[in-house]
Amino acid sequence: MKHKHIVFAALSMLLTAPALLSCSGKEKKEEVQKTETAPVVTVEEVSERSVDQIGQYTATVEPDLINNISAAAPNRIKNIFVDEGMRVAKGQKLVVMDDVNTVAYQTQVDNAKANLHNVQINYDRALELFKIGGGTKQQVDQMETQLINAKNSLAAAERTLRNAQENTVLTAPISGVVTARNYDPGDMTGNLPVLTIARVQPVKIVINVTESELSSVHKGMPADVTFDTYGDENFKGTVTMVAPTVDPASRTFGVEITSPNSDDRILPGMFGRATLNLGTKTRVVVPDKAVVKQQGSGDHYVYVYNPSDATVSFNKVELGRRLGDEYELVSGVEPGSQVVVSGQNRLANGRKVTLKK
Repeated sequence: MKHKHIVFAALSMLLTAPALLSCSGKEKKEEVQKTETAPVVTVEEVSERSVDQIGQYTATVEPDLINNISAAAPNRIKNIFVDEGMRVAKGQKLVVMDDVNTVAYQTQVDNAKANLHNVQINYDRALELFKIGGGTKQQVDQMETQLINAKNSLAAAERTLRNAQENTVLTAPISGVVTARNYDPGDMTGNLPVLTIARVQPVKIVINVTESELSSVHKGMPADVTFDTYGDENFKGTVTMVAPTVDPASRTFGVEITSPNSDDRILPGMFGRATLNLGTKTRVVVPDKAVVKQQGSGDHYVYVYNPSDATVSFNKVELGRRLGDEYELVSGVEPGSQVVVSGQNRLANGRKVTLKK
C-alpha cells in the first residue's frame, strides 16, 4: 500500500509540471512586455512651400564656328607659322605654299595678254578697211569673235593665277584658336585640312535635358556654368537653341547655351556643370534629420507619426533639392504630417512610440 501512494504522488507531479512551466513562461513574457517601454521620439509638423526647381547638367564646350584651312589643289607646304593652341586674328598669315604653279600661271596670263593685243590690232584694221570699202562685213564679224575669245582667255588665265596666288598664302578667315595642325613644312597637302581654327568668342555649351524638363527650357533663359579648372567661379550664359527632336539613344533633347567668353578662358573640349532655373513647384519640405537612408540601397525613408494610435509608419520618399538643413520631397509625405526628427534608431514600421515632452 505504501508503494501505491508513492507512485500516485509521482504521477501527480509529472502531470502538473507542464502547467507550472507554462505559467512561468507566460509570466516572464508579461514581465518583459511591462518593462519594455515605447521609444521616445521628437516630431515636427511639415508643410508645403514654393521651391525653385533647379536643373543641373553635365556640359561640354564646343566652338561657335569652325573653319578648316586648306589649299584649293594639292601643293607642297613651304612654311606654317602657327601651332595648336595658338590664338590667331582674322586676316593673319598662317601658311605659305610652294609658288611653282604661280610662275606657270603668270606665264599663261602674259601669253593671253599678248594674244589679245594682236587680235585687237587685227580687228581694228579689219574694221577700218570695212569702213572705206576695202573689206567685208564677214571678215569684221570673224575678227570680232576672235577678239571676244581672246578676252575670255585672258580672264580665265587671270582667274587661275589669282586662285593660285590666294592659295599660296593661306590666311585666317576668322579670329579664334588653332585646334588642329595636320602637316609640317615640306609635306604635300592631302585630304585633311592644313589647319583648323575654332571661333571661341562666343562659345557653345551643350547639355541634354529630359522630356519632362523640356517644357521648362526656352530660348533666352539664363544659365550658370562652372568648370573644375576654375573652381566655384560662375560663368554666365544664355540658352540659344533647344533641339526640336529627341536623341533616340539617350531619350534627351540637346540644348545649347552661349557664353560670351570675352577673355578666351573657356576652351573647346572642356567639361563643366550648367545650372538652369526651371521655375517653381509647391513641395513638402522636411528637416534633413528626418530623412533615413536604407543601408545597402539608395532608398530614403521618413518615419511619420500617427496620432490616432501613437505608432509610426515607415514612408519611402523621393528626395528633391537639398535646401540648407532641409530637403524638398517630390513624394512620400503629405503636408501637415508629423515626422520623426530624433529617436529613429529604435523604430520600425507600425511601432508604438512616446512623444518627447
